Amino acid sequence: MTTFLHTERLVALFVPGDRPERFGKALAAGADAVIVDLEDAVAPADKGKARDAIAAHWPTEGRLLLRINGCGTPFLADDLALARRLRLSGIILPKAEQAQNISTVHAAVPDVPVIALIESALGLANARALAATHGVARLAFGSIDYCADLGSSHSREALLMARSELVLASRLARRAGPIDGVTATVADATLARDDAAYAAGLGFAGKLCIHPSQIAPVLAGFAPSPSDIAWAQRILAAASEGAVKVDGAMVDAPVRIRAEQILKRAEIG
Repeated sequence: MTTFLHTERLVALFVPGDRPERFGKALAAGADAVIVDLEDAVAPADKGKARDAIAAHWPTEGRLLLRINGCGTPFLADDLALARRLRLSGIILPKAEQAQNISTVHAAVPDVPVIALIESALGLANARALAATHGVARLAFGSIDYCADLGSSHSREALLMARSELVLASRLARRAGPIDGVTATVADATLARDDAAYAAGLGFAGKLCIHPSQIAPVLAGFAPSPSDIAWAQRILAAASEGAVKVDGAMVDAPVRIRAEQILKRAEIG
């Protein structure tokens, strides 16, 4: 049930935990997984009501993740108690900053992998340790909260270092590529697609979505272009243990690995 968290592209759609009438619609929207949110999407006074709604209306099928409230909040214990009752593919832990945060969640719900959401300077500084912590499936980037913590702009230039570090931390821990943060502008499909393509180019393997209309353009952004696929096919058709020339360029083992990665992305799409 949870293998995909460790190996595949993950485009995930948020749905508020206190809106159970949206759960089924979210699952049918075409994302790789649905994140039922108990954190930012639910006001503090409504957390209990949201847990009751989730317990009563939790779907029996589908790839479902639960975003709980962070360590140090008064909501964590009740969130973990709820998580133990649900059929879950994964838990998203917001504001992950210390390995002990992961261990706390994993000890409470040991059979469910954790996605560590990096949303602060401290979280980024500890990203390599977090990625390597037992119980973690992969990292995700809470880019908006991260910018608020640093006082930086939410731009590609300002976030390049952080994104690159998450990709590197994931690779060093032999995790799947990290999941990029949301595109806040809901109505701009072109921006969502371009943001996804940019993230994929850096080594990300997924993205968080806040509206169903973002799913198709984000999936398109992660899919290789027809020209990339054709190039990869030509490279592998000229397979050789040594260096050969294709399209006027030398091709050796690392280039063939890149071609294989492109075709694998095409199969996932």
